[in-house]
Amino acid sequence: MTPEIAVIRLPHGADLPLPSYATEGAAGMDLLAAISAPLVIPPGGRALIPTGLKMAIPAGYEIQVRPRSGLALKNGITLPNSPGTIDEDYRGELGVILMNAGNEPFTVERGMRIAQAVLAPVTRGVWREVAELPDSARGAGGFGSTGTKA
Repeated sequence: MTPEIAVIRLPHGADLPLPSYATEGAAGMDLLAAISAPLVIPPGGRALIPTGLKMAIPAGYEIQVRPRSGLALKNGITLPNSPGTIDEDYRGELGVILMNAGNEPFTVERGMRIAQAVLAPVTRGVWREVAELPDSARGAGGFGSTGTKA
């Protein structure tokens, strides 16, 4: 059974299409900018872009908000908190934080595809305090301890 996401279109997003998969094999649904006028993000700047959508995510799921690869490669546009998590109990408007890591100002226009939304199952864990951890081959090595060459 395909999970359903209940959605309300807010007035400023009423004429925009709902998020959808661009291709048959796409994992993410495109999120659109529900802004009334073009918005310029300067190099190094960031902005919260509204989508005009409120939703109820099914129990046991989250929506992960991820950058679009084309915007990242061509313009340096990314999401500073990627992936952003939308929890199942959040009922406010979905907003996307865009950051311009490029060298040129970037203009966001109404209806532009700005990010992807991936519906994903959530596994919840429980912490259990112990006196010591089991050994592993890696041990405490981190932050580049495995080198950069294969």
